[in-house]
Amino acid sequence: MFASTSIDPNRRGAVFMIGAMAAFAVEDTLFKAATHHVPVGLALLIFGGCGALIFACVAVYRRESLLPTGGLTRGLLIRGLFEFIGRLFFGLALAFADLSTTSAILQATPLVVVAGAVVVFGERVGWRRWLAIAIGLLGVMLVLRPDGASLNPTALFAVLGMLGFAGRDLTTRATPQSVTNAQLGVLGYVALTLAGGTVHLAIGTPLAVPATGPALQLIAAAVVGVVAYSSLTAAMRTGDVSVVTPFRYTRLVFALALAMVVFGERPDAMMLLGSALIVGSGVFTLARSGKQPAALN
Repeated sequence: MFASTSIDPNRRGAVFMIGAMAAFAVEDTLFKAATHHVPVGLALLIFGGCGALIFACVAVYRRESLLPTGGLTRGLLIRGLFEFIGRLFFGLALAFADLSTTSAILQATPLVVVAGAVVVFGERVGWRRWLAIAIGLLGVMLVLRPDGASLNPTALFAVLGMLGFAGRDLTTRATPQSVTNAQLGVLGYVALTLAGGTVHLAIGTPLAVPATGPALQLIAAAVVGVVAYSSLTAAMRTGDVSVVTPFRYTRLVFALALAMVVFGERPDAMMLLGSALIVGSGVFTLARSGKQPAALN
């Protein structure tokens, strides 16, 4: 999808990664704005359906089947379950919690992936990375503020979404190489559509055609999300993973800026300190590990 140039691969990969993170932040902003006028279940249904359709068109254009050649294996089903959990609760967090809080908590995903890799894949993690993981999780606690003084319970949706995405990223590592990115995209957005149906049934709101403005926002969010996914894939395949991946944390910078400009959010000192701990420990962990699986959202 992206043409190669004579630019240094690591610099080009970094540009792709920053572009992907900016696009993901815009996607989140558009979705959150739409949920101000559309029930969250319906919003997830429309968003997921549009994304699945776009990725299906990409697969057809590339002459790929919509589903993996080997069918839905046990590993893909487990990945789909984690994708469902991540998409469901992240969507709820975007709808009901602050964008800045949701985005900050999401940045802890790589830390959970590293810790999970020890259990799932038997990888070895030294004390320095364990310390960085602990500091990053402390940052999440600062963002959440569990003392109850200013805790927004809906922010817990972001924690559950982050854990779902971490599980998805771990299972992605075990996904056969024969499964294409477009196929993973179709499966991911189908999971999002199922999440929307689940929320709709749970809340029981009637289905109704949304107004033109919110509908266009959801369609635009799906288009931007596909662009972000493609840019992320290009980034991970262009430069060295250890060089390119830390730039994923620029997503928080874009998200904070959009949260303040679009929604009038004003992150306080505790929120910013927690975010700094999450990002700093994540970058350190990636630098120590030398490699990190790419998250798809």
